[in-house]
Amino acid sequence: MADAQIHGTIEQLIAEEHELWERESTGNATDADRKRLQELKISLDQCWDFLRQRRALREAGLDPDAAQGRPEEVVEHYEQ
Repeated sequence: MADAQIHGTIEQLIAEEHELWERESTGNATDADRKRLQELKISLDQCWDFLRQRRALREAGLDPDAAQGRPEEVVEHYEQ
């Protein structure tokens, strides 16, 4: 997957996230909306992680296509 495709996916996920947060802020969110927000957070974290891996590989002179998507258990437990 090319960086542009990853950015496109991120933009789609963010648009959906904003729509759901708008529902939440007006008191119209459902439990399904809240669950989807959590799923979107994880998906966004995974996309950003994948993009950072690709950039790091490229900067190191390696093949960015060697980057691999990491599971939720890994991405969600990074320490800041």
